[in-house]
Amino acid sequence: MVRVFARIFDLEGKEAGRIRLPEVFRAPFRPDVIKRAVVILQSHRLQPKGRDPYAGKRTTAESWGVGHGLSRVPRLNTGRAAFAPGTVGGRLAHPPVVEKRIYKKIPKKERRLALYSAIAASAQKELVKARGHVIDSIPEIPLIVVDEFESIKRAKDLRRVLMTLGVWQDIERVMDSVKVRSGKGKMRGRRRKMAVGPLIVISKDDGISKAARNLPGVDVINVRDLNPELLAPGAHPGRLTIWTKSSIEELRKMTLPVSVGVD
Repeated sequence: MVRVFARIFDLEGKEAGRIRLPEVFRAPFRPDVIKRAVVILQSHRLQPKGRDPYAGKRTTAESWGVGHGLSRVPRLNTGRAAFAPGTVGGRLAHPPVVEKRIYKKIPKKERRLALYSAIAASAQKELVKARGHVIDSIPEIPLIVVDEFESIKRAKDLRRVLMTLGVWQDIERVMDSVKVRSGKGKMRGRRRKMAVGPLIVISKDDGISKAARNLPGVDVINVRDLNPELLAPGAHPGRLTIWTKSSIEELRKMTLPVSVGVD
């Protein structure tokens, strides 16, 4: 159960007030709905692809029939097998087709439930810790800071504030996780892999996105652009999230449907 009130911290890590948490933080935890919404969002990045219908079939190979002491796969005059699946240069048994519908959709109410559940999961300390984030030095989950946080324009100033708030240890965890991918992904723009760091949710960008863009694993997003994948990367809910006071006030406009209920 998430607390009703939460503390607000200033840029020095000191308490600067208290705020009543919006109703959305008490939404039910639905990892199944979150996973479905994340998979559907991932499908929107896929590009339709298919094969040439004649790929592997441009050959004169025919089966020799029985009586040759050989299998009955299609063969060239030289005796080399061709055309059939499993042969060199042969067709695929079940190739990708352009007609396949890979862009998936989700009902509006289910998408909203996934978003609300992901927001609520980010405020549960045990879920954030289970996801792998280092939160031992963070004073409170959910972590809410004053609106001046949105006006930080330099990376070194943001680093100092994050160290004060106890978040920098989690970014160091991301730095230590960077490794070179094994496999052909190295040649396809996916050379390095790393863990996911904290998410910064703001209501207005006064320079914070520019200050944070070079910090590994850190994402900055406007509260109106939140989606389940940002709050639960890889469909694993409980991402460490830093909220500004104004973004919490924006969340107050989200009202839970009557059918959803509150834990």
